[in-house]
Amino acid sequence: MTDSLAPADRADANRRQVLYWRLLARLFDPDEQPALESASMAVVDDLGLPAALLDPTVSVDTVVQRFPALAAELRGLLEPGPEAGAGQPVDGGHGASAGPPGPAAATGTGSDAAPSVTADTGPGATVDADASATAGGASGAAGPDGAGAAPAPGAAEVRRAALVSKLLLNVFATGHGAVDAGQLARWQSDAGWFEQALGLEPGGLRRQGGTDGLGGVLAGLEGDLVRRMHLREVLADPTLASRLTPSMSLIEQLLRDKANLSGVALANAKALIRRFVDEVAEVLRTQVAQASVGVVDRSVPPKRVYRNLDLDRTIWQNLTNWSPEDQRLYVDRLYYRQTARRVTPARLIVVVDQSGSMVDSMVNCTILASIFAGLPKVDVHLIAYDTRALDLTPWVHDPFEVLLRTNLGGGNDGPVAMALARPKIVEPRNTVMVWISDFYEFDRSQPLFDGIEAVHRSGVRFIPVGSVNSSGHQSVNPWFRQRFKDLGTPVISGHIRKLVFELKSFLT
Repeated sequence: MTDSLAPADRADANRRQVLYWRLLARLFDPDEQPALESASMAVVDDLGLPAALLDPTVSVDTVVQRFPALAAELRGLLEPGPEAGAGQPVDGGHGASAGPPGPAAATGTGSDAAPSVTADTGPGATVDADASATAGGASGAAGPDGAGAAPAPGAAEVRRAALVSKLLLNVFATGHGAVDAGQLARWQSDAGWFEQALGLEPGGLRRQGGTDGLGGVLAGLEGDLVRRMHLREVLADPTLASRLTPSMSLIEQLLRDKANLSGVALANAKALIRRFVDEVAEVLRTQVAQASVGVVDRSVPPKRVYRNLDLDRTIWQNLTNWSPEDQRLYVDRLYYRQTARRVTPARLIVVVDQSGSMVDSMVNCTILASIFAGLPKVDVHLIAYDTRALDLTPWVHDPFEVLLRTNLGGGNDGPVAMALARPKIVEPRNTVMVWISDFYEFDRSQPLFDGIEAVHRSGVRFIPVGSVNSSGHQSVNPWFRQRFKDLGTPVISGHIRKLVFELKSFLT
């Protein structure tokens, strides 16, 4: 509590409290609170810091360009200090510890504690926004003009609070309404400084992908800004386009707008889609490779080549030919390992609902289909549908080309897709049909289920998929969900690893 602190420490605690309460106020309400603004301005001025730190419209880049000495303080500002082991909090010297500053929640300890805004940066990483300065914050850097003596420890903590507030406000207070290309570029630059404060390279946190943790939060904020801006304007500028981080929300926007793009904008859109496809494919390819590839076929004689030579068995079976006089083992028969795998040729039919609500599953399963198409003795067919069905099998090996040929949006007419898929079934017992949809049909639920039931009873392995993404969020028509359960083919949802496991189990 402030009453137990020395007067100087009590003053510093009050100044930190002012800065953090102002941060919270601006995060949740863009309107200025005059009392907090004037008090914060007095704190910043007393520290010898520029007033631009309190202006959310001024980018961090601009502040650093005007006051270069602040760059060193910002880098590593939120990084846990070396004294904090794995899973240990960085203590600010006041017995408080919390997650790294972020916009998720505010906490306080007693009447003196400055409000902390927390967010997760990774397993076991914990940083106190009000901690004694680490890295740049504790460096005792001089004022923005590069002159002056190092501040006292208490002043360093207040200084750090001012810098942390600047980073958090610029990154997490994105406002509402339309966004132009300049605003997006400023946010991307500020997010880069925030990532550097966490000890990462600019873009490092956003490239981690997924929807969990702080990386997912940043990717979501960037996706929201992209949705609120004139995307074509950004794509027409190669510099701005190169700064975009490929994400599912961005890919959805590109796929929806690709018919209206041309020239440089279209080329940049394709490059972003290709980057995203390659990144997801690399992850899925690893998951597929880790699954079983079939059992050894003992009916196939081993191939008599050196790499298949079974040395241990050869020595054991020829021990009777050991000559004590010559001290040699005479080998009259070589033994080889059997390596042939029993892999039954299989047909995989993937039917994808390309309505807007299924975009993430469509992208993931399109890429997954291309990976299975590259496996030996697997014949893959791909069909996309909304109110019409489109056979994309000729391009199944290239998910990039498949995505360019999709048309997001529209309704659901499953029977049309089933009419295109059923003729592809040649050997039912050796066929698996994966159907990706939320199964919300336009008054044709019973006809679609009748078709699915007939396919299942013919011997085809039918796998209904409600969603396959990193978050697992999904909404499946409960009418279909219950009937699939009764049929013995429950809907798969969640991480795409579940679908990979099901497919590999069938194919091997």
